[in-house]
Amino acid sequence: MIELSEVSYSYGDRPLLTDLSLKLAPGSFHFLTGPSGSGKTTFLKLCYLELAAQRGRIEIFGQDAAELNRDSVAKLRQRIGIVHQDCQFLDHLPVAENIALPTTVAGRSPESERENITDLISWVGLTERATARPPELSGGERQRAALARAVVMSPDLILADEPTGNVDWEMSTRLLQLLIQLNKLGKTVLVATHDLALIRQAKAQVQARVLRLRGGTVQLAGTDL
Repeated sequence: MIELSEVSYSYGDRPLLTDLSLKLAPGSFHFLTGPSGSGKTTFLKLCYLELAAQRGRIEIFGQDAAELNRDSVAKLRQRIGIVHQDCQFLDHLPVAENIALPTTVAGRSPESERENITDLISWVGLTERATARPPELSGGERQRAALARAVVMSPDLILADEPTGNVDWEMSTRLLQLLIQLNKLGKTVLVATHDLALIRQAKAQVQARVLRLRGGTVQLAGTDL
């Protein structure tokens, strides 16, 4: 699904990722760990093509990222759901319309998507908050809305950047269960997180690999997590 081969990326004179090689297989579940500043967010941006590798090769869905034009990148991104830690919404629109925005951008009619949006809002437990505006939501509700928006196009790959960083443990486990459900439906999931307790809980329920960014490269973490 995604293969990085000897990929490097630097900010100015500071190397961040160096000769990084990794494969994310279809249907796999990965956690990405590492200290702040180790490059987790940069790694995710390379995966969803917001950044281009400065050296090396990225292949996504069987295509060489370096050969894709802007329209091709936009089309591929419809197959990727992204959950940011600091999720951004349009504050003047209700939650349901914010979740539906990717379908609108893709040119789908609201009528054809209405049932899907309703089911998705129910799945994340926000039915009673569907007409609320984003500023009215709690942190956990915002993260669930962000997850719903990320998967509204039924992507093959879900990338989540510290999705539980701003919520309590109960909400963290609830978000984790939603991600596990997506993986059991065949979706590939990659979660960047500092939360080792969350990783331990997930590994008891799903086959998850733990990747650790250290010194600019990815290492497979041990089984003692």
